[in-house]
Amino acid sequence: MTDREAHLKALMVRGLAGDAGAWRVLLTDMGGHLRPFFTRRLYDGAADAEDLVQETLIAIHAKRATWDTSQPFTAWAFSIARHKLIDHLRRQGRRPTAPLDDAGDLFADHTVEDGAARHDLTRVLALLPVRQRRLIEDIRVQGLSVAEAAERHGYSVAAAKVSVHRSLKTLTARFAPSQVHEGISDED
Repeated sequence: MTDREAHLKALMVRGLAGDAGAWRVLLTDMGGHLRPFFTRRLYDGAADAEDLVQETLIAIHAKRATWDTSQPFTAWAFSIARHKLIDHLRRQGRRPTAPLDDAGDLFADHTVEDGAARHDLTRVLALLPVRQRRLIEDIRVQGLSVAEAAERHGYSVAAAKVSVHRSLKTLTARFAPSQVHEGISDED
């Protein structure tokens, strides 16, 4: 059990036992996890994300008696958040195209800059051919080993290493600041 799971589960148990302070802390903490979770998955920004946060917190409150205390709290909460997101997307006539099944996403550490950094990374990696981009994403973003990613994408380990090296070299050449600045030379 992770520290986060233990903390949230303890708050939930205390809240169910009538501890109003623990219940407030739980809902506040959950709001902090839900905002970036929804914001990353919505194209229309923070207003809809905030609505979904509130809907999810209300649902957690309303359905709290359905949670089985022998089960992980985070999985139960993620299930509610996921259903609220799917319902929202369906109301807009959209079908989710990205997987929504990773509860770890809801409880990952986030910063304000995460959304912008993820957007920038997606734009930069989009410059690579699809096969190379997926290899880079698996190794450098998802944390797979080179061997795992190579097998997943039909590369030998050596070919995967070469592909990653060449891809990073291409991106570095494109985005690295120039080594020689105007008016400055090695002789200065």
